[in-house]
Amino acid sequence: MKPIFVTQRVDVLEDRNETRDSLDQKWSSLLMACELLPVIVPNNLEAAQALYHAITPSGLLLTGGNSLASYGGDAPIRDKTEALLLNLFMADRKPILGVCRGMQVIQDKFGQKLVHVGGHVAQTLEIEFQQMHRTVNSYHELGAHKNTTEFLVDAESGDGVIKAISHPSAPIAGVMWHPERETKFCEYDIKLIREFFNQ
Repeated sequence: MKPIFVTQRVDVLEDRNETRDSLDQKWSSLLMACELLPVIVPNNLEAAQALYHAITPSGLLLTGGNSLASYGGDAPIRDKTEALLLNLFMADRKPILGVCRGMQVIQDKFGQKLVHVGGHVAQTLEIEFQQMHRTVNSYHELGAHKNTTEFLVDAESGDGVIKAISHPSAPIAGVMWHPERETKFCEYDIKLIREFFNQ
């Protein structure tokens, strides 16, 4: 199985004086179902860079959680870690998939301004994606209505919020739903992730 780097959210536990990295266990289950090996990356610049050179990962999955610090988020170390990883994977032209916040990280990297969007937290939405009518979940407050980057818009919600993007010439894509949050993983999401990282 191909090793795939997986980023983590940051949780600040003030009552315990701890800052923790965390990841829903469903991500490991989903990636294993996609025949990919999850490598969980800490939010530590030195460790992330050392892991990249020690393991030779095949791809990068930027997961959800935490808003970007520039939009009021409380995890600047995560922003820095993911920026480092983006640069490493882009330089080697390895596949990068962003999910929810992960897609926002990609959009921000390429100059897309994000705005607050209503009606996209804990919602079920209908979209057209890859020539297919899909029902997806939605758990985000930031998004974009107008694409200002070179990315292709692959899906929009009914109110015009961009829900999926892909780069026309680089192996970089993003979706604004959470495939790991389904009670039963969707076969189309499994196919999407497996094929994306095996390109």
